[in-house]
Order: sequence, then C-alpha cells, then structure tokens
Amino acid sequence: MAATMTTIWHNLKETGINTLSVFGLAWWIEIETQNPRCTYYFGPYLSSTEAKIEIKGYVEDLEAEGAQGIVVNVKRCKPDNLTIADDLGEIFDRKVTPAFSGQI
Repeated sequence: MAATMTTIWHNLKETGINTLSVFGLAWWIEIETQNPRCTYYFGPYLSSTEAKIEIKGYVEDLEAEGAQGIVVNVKRCKPDNLTIADDLGEIFDRKVTPAFSGQI
C-alpha cells in the first residue's frame, strides 16, 4: 500500500511539474559562474523551497570542477538551454531529467 501511494504521489508531482514547465511557471535554479563564464539551469521544481534544498549539491559540484565566481538565483522561468557557455561561444544542452525522476 505504501509503495502504491508513493508511486501515485510521484506521478502527480511529475505531472504538476510538467504542467508548470509548459507555462514557464516551474522553479529553476540558475547558476552563473565567472570562470568559466557559464550559466547553468537545474530543475524544474514545484516550489522555490524544493529548489533551494538542492542548491548546495550543484554548487559543490561546480566548485569541485574548479568554477569560480558562483552566483545563484532561484526563479520561475522556462530556459531554452540548460547550459550556456559564454566564453566558448557555444550552447550545450545537457540531457537532464527532473530532480525527482527515479526517486520512489
């Protein structure tokens, strides 16, 4: 019974996030780094609270990769690309699934 309720909640949450994303109302973590000069988007999330919980992990990963000058914003948006590398003049679109995907 508990597993069924978890699956139902997971499916409802995923549907809610997908609906919000279509209208640009989902929450995203936007992280800008000065070196390298990049903008990253992580999400989508149902609430700003959910997004804020995940910030630390993303920042730690970027720091471990040597990123410097990290600025974080949590906002409602609909990013066209998940990674924008300004100093390379290229746009990278990471294949990312929502943060909750696969968690049951």
